[in-house]
Amino acid sequence: MTATGAWGDLDALLALADTLAGAWAGRAAASTTQGRERAILRLCGVGGVDRAGRPLASEVVDRYVGSGAAADRLASGVLLPFATALLEYDLSPQDLALDVAAGAVDLVLESRLLHDPERREAAEREAARLAAAAAERIDANRTARLELLAVLGDSPMPWFGASISAAELEPARAEALRLIDAGADLVRITVPAGRELSARAQFRGDSARSDPAVPRASVDPHAARVRRGVVAYGRPEIEGVPAGSQRGLAELRHSIDEAAAERRRYVRLATLGPALAAPELAVVASFERIDVVEVDAIAEIVDEGVDPDRALADHAFAHRLLRRAGVQVLVGPGPLVVAPDLERGVPSDPATRAGRALGLQLLSVALARHQGLPEEQVLVGALPAWISDERDPAIQAIAEVALRRALFRGHALVFDEPAMSAASEGWPFVFAAAVPGSEPTALVMRRAESGRVRQVGDATRAAARVARDVEVALGSRVLHGPALEHARAAVIAARGLLEGLSQQGWRAVIGATIDTAERTRPGWDAVVERSDDFDPFSLPRPVAPR
Repeated sequence: MTATGAWGDLDALLALADTLAGAWAGRAAASTTQGRERAILRLCGVGGVDRAGRPLASEVVDRYVGSGAAADRLASGVLLPFATALLEYDLSPQDLALDVAAGAVDLVLESRLLHDPERREAAEREAARLAAAAAERIDANRTARLELLAVLGDSPMPWFGASISAAELEPARAEALRLIDAGADLVRITVPAGRELSARAQFRGDSARSDPAVPRASVDPHAARVRRGVVAYGRPEIEGVPAGSQRGLAELRHSIDEAAAERRRYVRLATLGPALAAPELAVVASFERIDVVEVDAIAEIVDEGVDPDRALADHAFAHRLLRRAGVQVLVGPGPLVVAPDLERGVPSDPATRAGRALGLQLLSVALARHQGLPEEQVLVGALPAWISDERDPAIQAIAEVALRRALFRGHALVFDEPAMSAASEGWPFVFAAAVPGSEPTALVMRRAESGRVRQVGDATRAAARVARDVEVALGSRVLHGPALEHARAAVIAARGLLEGLSQQGWRAVIGATIDTAERTRPGWDAVVERSDDFDPFSLPRPVAPR
């Protein structure tokens, strides 16, 4: 491996990302959003839909924050008014939520009772009880994962993963079982968009996507997959239980465990979620024993134009839960940033695009680490999706992987085969050339027709074995020529982007401020500093079993 000095000052690059993440992490942890409040209700036991078919936790938060002093209500949180009402009406959390959604109970009135010290003390005790029950459920699932892994045994790395394409539960269940039978070690399901993101997309419309004032800086196929989940959720022809809903994931988890027992190897379940859903995704992952969750605050900001403060606050809360649950977090290889090029009117070169993505990935991983996630719980994407479409994809991919091996020590890599494009047929060969032989590669996500899943899985594992053999025979690889030049230029671009972020803010990345028209809509991108220090859901990480 080339000495890091030959590529530039990697330590300074890491320090720059860490400084930015540290400056943002504290504020994010002290803030709240509607997504965070919805997640708290789900931790309390509120789930499903109301009598009108609307997401129940969302409807309760909307009714409480709704109008008037919305910012003040959001800042104080929904938990204590909800706990007060639980005590007053002697209902279960689910039944109370249904009454609130129906208008029979007004949490705004309940919040006024908290001015009485005795009422507040009782509400805090009730909220602490609910939080303790949630923590117990999360810990039980963490223990169940470890015990099942001990009984069934784990597949050797890299795990071979495949995505479920079906949107409904029953077809998705059948597809998952076929993938496991064909040798998949992990199956991934796309979670449908929530009401907030769907309404936001409808409001923005197609015109907003073509408006250069609205930050749509990325055309990354990874982001496109998320947006396809948004479209699928709204199709009227889809009937039955969505496979990516909490109920659907619980059913899939059960079926996958049964198939894994027959195979005598543990099989992981992963979720790919949309923007504005990180807190609720974390609750579902913690409650339904999801193994890997793809969440990335920086990608939400760049790909979906989410307000940075909103994204950071959402993900700070999500990371807290995922840390407790032992769920692995997959941070993608960084979004494609083109807004600076659009402003200049000159396209950037491949190394600059790759360096920008690397800089933002460094920032995402640093944020996760600042929020308590250990190295082994954070997986990092190895290659940007557009590498296959570049002129010299293998050379660039080798350089990209070498950089990530040097920068993300202790983190396992993930290779994710992109959707079909003009040059993506060459991706398996690029992967075979770039996959490291010694550093841990956790997962390789592949795409294959239903009849070729086993063949593709065998080829993927064979490529990983050959990479190990090559490294044993020839030693660690050293970058030369165009690969070395690419690595150097990418480091310069990554540092330039992070320095621009620290000096100019998000304009250096997205090229414009968030569209202010969206802020006129109730709740969209709303983020406020919490005004109440009471937080029974801090959920510190449990002591690891000996």
